[in-house]
Amino acid sequence: MSTMTQMIPPSEALSLQSLVTPTEQGIASRVLAKTSGGNLTLFAFDAGQGLTEHTSPFDALVMVLEGSITLTIGGAAVRATPGTVVRMPDDTPHALDAPEACRMLLIMLRDLKAS
Repeated sequence: MSTMTQMIPPSEALSLQSLVTPTEQGIASRVLAKTSGGNLTLFAFDAGQGLTEHTSPFDALVMVLEGSITLTIGGAAVRATPGTVVRMPDDTPHALDAPEACRMLLIMLRDLKAS
C-alpha cells in the first residue's frame, strides 16, 4: 500500500480525485489531516482489493466517494455506495472488500476523554 504522509495545505479548495492516485491491483492512501482527536485518510482501492479483518481502538466513519465497497463489521456485511456513510465501532472486527475500483474517506475518531 503506498502512502503519502504530507497533509493537505490550509485554505485551499482541492479536488479529492487529485489527492490520491489509484494503483493498479493495489491500494493507495493519503492522510489529509491528523490531530490528537483523529485523522482523515483518503483511500483508492482497485477492483478486487480490500483489507483483511482487523480491529481499531477508535470509532471510524467510512464515506464512499466513488464505486462501492462491502464492509464486514462484527460479522455483518454492509454495502456502501457513493454518498453513504458507515460507522464502525471501536474494538469491533471489520474488513473491507472492493468489488470495483473505488475511493473512500476514512475518519478515525479518538475519544480524548478515554485517553
